[in-house]
Amino acid sequence: MFDILWRGLVIGAGATILMDLWAIVLAKVFGQPPANWAPVGRWFWHLRRGKVFHDSIADAEPYANELTLGWISHYAVGILYGVIFAIIMGEGWLSAPTFLPAWIFGIVTVGAGWFLLQPGLGIGWAASKHPTPNKVRCLNLIAHTVFALGLYGTALIIR
Repeated sequence: MFDILWRGLVIGAGATILMDLWAIVLAKVFGQPPANWAPVGRWFWHLRRGKVFHDSIADAEPYANELTLGWISHYAVGILYGVIFAIIMGEGWLSAPTFLPAWIFGIVTVGAGWFLLQPGLGIGWAASKHPTPNKVRCLNLIAHTVFALGLYGTALIIR
């Protein structure tokens, strides 16, 4: 079990790093603004008080270290996803990774953003209150596909 856990930790971190590298490419090549993890940090900070959903996270009480907490949370969730995926798939997949299960899992994880984080930030279910919801949804699906590539690629490297 320890082997599965450490591999999950590594593939989750690798997948999150690849997702962040993708965000840099989007910013540099396509002019897409990079993710701002400060609102996510503020959201996580308010979770400790039991407040999950906000009308607008911008109106919530600020937290001095929200950007740092946002980045930490981003990586903690990515690593947690990697561990969960490794436990679900087991030693068989970890010793002979294939892309399809990683991609299915990556797409499933979009649900946490669409139905928990985005409404929690006040931008609605699946970004329905955002000025360009379909663009956000497409970018989410692409980013989580890149995350899946990171799960798969990192698993190939460490097998």
